[in-house]
Amino acid sequence: MPVQRSDRGCGGAAGESYCLLVLVLALDTATPAVTAALAEVGDGGLLRGLGERRTVDPRAHGELLAPQVRLVLQEAGRTAREVGAVVAGLGPGPFTGLRVGLATAAAMGQALGVPTYGVCSLDALGRAAGPGRVLVATDARRREVYYAVYEDGVRVGEPDVGKPADLHVTADRAVGEGAVKYSEVFGMPIDDRVLYPSGEALIALALDKIRGGTGEVLTPLYLRRPDAVAAAERKSVLQ
Repeated sequence: MPVQRSDRGCGGAAGESYCLLVLVLALDTATPAVTAALAEVGDGGLLRGLGERRTVDPRAHGELLAPQVRLVLQEAGRTAREVGAVVAGLGPGPFTGLRVGLATAAAMGQALGVPTYGVCSLDALGRAAGPGRVLVATDARRREVYYAVYEDGVRVGEPDVGKPADLHVTADRAVGEGAVKYSEVFGMPIDDRVLYPSGEALIALALDKIRGGTGEVLTPLYLRRPDAVAAAERKSVLQ
């Protein structure tokens, strides 16, 4: 599906000029934070953030996401019909919360007729963490964390899930709400300024995909089975 180009033309502040390629909405519900962000992507890969809304409530993803989207559009003076692409955090994250964001992103993409793109939510934290070797950890419940290691903002290896005491990784510091929660276990410096994935960072990580304009199916990174699963075999009520 091709990128929906904006008719707002070229612009920019003094000393900066670009032609708008697409207005991008980003959603993430992989952590207790419910995030919606809006940005303009211009030619040459330029990105201009227009706003971001975040509310932290692990039990209200379904109730909070749609209002966050409405508010971020309203505050930017834009409408949903102007959105040309949707980026979603793919997780990893708890099943119930994560599927809210992905289902919403897929539904909006279909309703608006625009492409969708997925980005690992941990990567947004790794990008925000900055230079050096950094452990990113988010709360996976069950006394576990979802985690990955980053070198100068680039992920090293694949995301995984495990108990904090079993993570034998070397890093300069750790970020993410999981790192804060288990700071005594990790035994390394914790940067508590980087807690939740940024929507603008998700858009930045998806820039090459957005410029390609093809779009992709949003496949969640659950890393483990949901708590509630269907029984493999139904038993007769007579047994």
